[in-house]
Amino acid sequence: MLSKILMSATAALGGARLMTAKIASEPKKSKSSLVPRILSALVLAPVAIGLIWYGGWPFSILIAVAALILASEWRGLLFGPQGGRVEQTLMSAASLIGIAAVQFGVELVGVAFAAGFLMLGMTYAAWKQTSLKRIALGFPYIVLPAMILVWLRADEAWGTAAIVWLFVTIWATDSFAYFSGKTFGGPKLAPVLSPNKTWAGLIGGSIGAAFFGAACALYLGSAPVILLAALSAVLAVISQAGDITQSSLKRQAGVKDSGNIIPGHGGLLDRVDGLLFAAVAAALIALLHHQSGDNPAASLLVWP
Repeated sequence: MLSKILMSATAALGGARLMTAKIASEPKKSKSSLVPRILSALVLAPVAIGLIWYGGWPFSILIAVAALILASEWRGLLFGPQGGRVEQTLMSAASLIGIAAVQFGVELVGVAFAAGFLMLGMTYAAWKQTSLKRIALGFPYIVLPAMILVWLRADEAWGTAAIVWLFVTIWATDSFAYFSGKTFGGPKLAPVLSPNKTWAGLIGGSIGAAFFGAACALYLGSAPVILLAALSAVLAVISQAGDITQSSLKRQAGVKDSGNIIPGHGGLLDRVDGLLFAAVAAALIALLHHQSGDNPAASLLVWP
C-alpha cells in the first residue's frame, strides 16, 4: 500500500516541479538556467522520497541536515551576512538535540531542550540589546517543524503515508497556486508582504490540495473523502501563509532567494517555507484528534 503511495508521490513531484520550473522560466531564459533546475529535481527528489520510505535514523539525519541549512539561511535573512552567528548556533543545537530526542521517543525532553536554547537565545539578544522577536520567532519557524516531521514519521503504521500525504499536499498547493495565479490573476492577496500572491492562487492551491487529499482518502480508505479533502485544503491555506512570511522576510532583507544551495532553485527555505507552517498545523490536528502523542500519523489519516 505505502509503496504505491510513494510511486504516486514521485510522479506528482516530478511532474509538478518540472512543469512549474518550465513555466516559471521567462521565455528569454537560456537552456543553461533550466538544466540545473531539472538536474537538481532529478537528484534530490529520489533521495528525499527514498529516505521517507526508509524512515528511522536516515530520515532523521535528512531532517537534521535540512534544519542546519535552514538555520543558516534564516540567520542570513534576519541578521545579514555576518550577524546572528550565536543565534544560529543555538538554533542548530536545539534542532539536533530535539530531533535526536524525538527519534529516541522522548519528545518532551526534546521540547524542553529546545525551550532552554530559546531562553538562552533571548537572554543573549537582551544582553546585546537586539530584537527579541527575531530569535523568538526563529525557533518555532525552524526547530519545531523539524521535530514534528520526525515525530510523524516515527509512527510505524502510518508514518510514511502521513509524510507523503503532507509533502504531496504542499507540492500540489504550490503548483496549483502558481498556475491559477498566472491564469486568472486578479486581486493581490498580500501586496505589501508578497506582491506576486493572488487570491486566485490561494483558491487554486486549496482546490489542488483538496483534490489530492480526496485521492488519498479514496486510496487509503481510512477517512471520509470530504474530511481529508477539507484537511488538505486547510493545510494549503496555512502553507500559503508560510510562503507569504518567507516572501516578507526576503523583501526586508532585500534579496531574491534565501540562499543558493540548490542549483537553479535558490535556497532550501525557498522550497519548504509552506511545509514548515503546514507541519506545525498537522501536529496540532493530530493532537486535537486523539489528544495524545501516540500514533500521531494515524491521528491525521485515520478517522471514523
